[in-house]
Amino acid sequence: MKMNSKKIMALMGSAMLAMGMLAGCGSSAGETTTAAPATTAGSVTTTGAQADTSEAAGTSEAAGSEAAADLSGSISMVGSTSMEKFANALSESFMEKYPNVTVTAEFVGSGAGVEAVSNGTADIGNSSRNLKDEEKASGVAENIVAIDGIAVVIDPANTVEDLTKQQLSDIYEGKVTNWKDVGGSDAPIVVVGRESGSGTRSAFEELLKLEDICRYSNELDSTGAVMAKVASTPGAIGYVSLDVLDDSVKALKLEGAEPTEENIKAGSYFLSRPFVMATKGEISEQSDLVKALFDYIYSDEGAEIVKSVGLIAVDK
Repeated sequence: MKMNSKKIMALMGSAMLAMGMLAGCGSSAGETTTAAPATTAGSVTTTGAQADTSEAAGTSEAAGSEAAADLSGSISMVGSTSMEKFANALSESFMEKYPNVTVTAEFVGSGAGVEAVSNGTADIGNSSRNLKDEEKASGVAENIVAIDGIAVVIDPANTVEDLTKQQLSDIYEGKVTNWKDVGGSDAPIVVVGRESGSGTRSAFEELLKLEDICRYSNELDSTGAVMAKVASTPGAIGYVSLDVLDDSVKALKLEGAEPTEENIKAGSYFLSRPFVMATKGEISEQSDLVKALFDYIYSDEGAEIVKSVGLIAVDK
């Protein structure tokens, strides 16, 4: 009996141990099952965040499209022929961004542009020179949008490569009339310039201190006309906006410096001037449409347009 009692006790102990092990296994299985839903819940949360981000992006795009749709009307620009390339590039890009906006531009000279904005017949007057004191006094604001270099050009066959500031002044003042006197061949100098009222002419003469004393053989009414005349006339010299240079003419160095953006920024090339988009009153006083155009000009997108046409962007 004693032996039987001991065997019974041993069997009961083994049974209890087996039950404990089963309980432990059951507990581990429960924890694993619980963790799986937690992981699933995390996945659901991540998906929700992605949905929120997508929704925010969609809202932003919708807002941008709505802003573009809301901006409508027309802007008129009048002025400098030297600013034609920039004004056209700006207009096209702005109208592409805002399809309901029309930007028109006329190129009749800086003086006419400032006059147009002053008397209210244009929203913006384009001027390739600084405004005069009397223009500012009449309430016209000078908004500089880019910096342009003025290139001095000659016909491609001319052997002269470089002129000093004094030599250039003497040529335009009529003191030097033959290329041999400045290192070239024995040939008469044909002095070409712009018409009175041209911003390029005003800036050129002001920078050389030659206001009203230049001796021109030809006074032409556009940048393109100057380029064509110099390209086709032996011995001709003229001045044009840096951004219109091409292989039809030869650009001279001045004081050893080439007409490049780097040299203008460094101050080694002395013939440079501002491109101004003048308004009647400050920009903050203009219509929402005109203010939007100036915001665009001074944005990164606007700076790229300035650079794309060979001009130097300004900080605002």
